[in-house]
Amino acid sequence: MGFGLFGDRVGQSAGSQLVWLVFTFFTVAIFVRAILSWFNMDPRNPLVQMLSAVTEPILDPIRRIMPGLGGLDLSPLVAMFLLQFISNAIQSQLG
Repeated sequence: MGFGLFGDRVGQSAGSQLVWLVFTFFTVAIFVRAILSWFNMDPRNPLVQMLSAVTEPILDPIRRIMPGLGGLDLSPLVAMFLLQFISNAIQSQLG
């Protein structure tokens, strides 16, 4: 059992590792965007623009499906759960 970033990925196929890396990137991007939304960040900030460009295609369809909860946006939480579920399903098929 490894403790590094890829420690628990040793022995998995390259395809499985790539899937994990891509889905982890999107999960982290959504998490960072959610945290930054608590602060009054300038929308012209390059980091904010990059995170919006990367995460909006994932979050927007979820927002359209989910009912509004009085200003509370749970789409990042739902997106992270879905990304992990899909990632695990794909990785289990790849081995």
